[in-house]
Amino acid sequence: MRVDFYHLTRDPAEKLVPMLASKSLDVGKRLLLLAQGEASCAALSDALWCAEPVSFLAHDFGGCERQTEQPILISDQCEPANGATYVILSDGQWRDEALAFERAFFLFTAEQIDHARTIWRQLSANELVTPRYWKQDGGRWVEGP
Repeated sequence: MRVDFYHLTRDPAEKLVPMLASKSLDVGKRLLLLAQGEASCAALSDALWCAEPVSFLAHDFGGCERQTEQPILISDQCEPANGATYVILSDGQWRDEALAFERAFFLFTAEQIDHARTIWRQLSANELVTPRYWKQDGGRWVEGP
């Protein structure tokens, strides 16, 4: 399984999540989007609505009536009620349940870098996990050391 570490140095998670979600849907994957707190979930929902001027990324919140039908499910629980095989951990908090997914995107800020480094070391020791690090270079994302 692959874990992509995204170091948020310039833009907040709300800027990156729509891009990752769109690319996940483009390859036919359902997505679980993890966030803590109602305000964070609402901000991510707004970002998915407003990401593209011509469309929005269909989604809903965990616990909703039709959660099993959603291509993107926003939740604070690492349970893919929508059958997601990809997960975005947008709040900088690693959850070991993410290892059950095909691919995980772990977003973290400068304030969370020590936690991210600890998780990187743990995952690097796991032969079933391929961690990758991404950083912002101007307005784009590049894979880095």
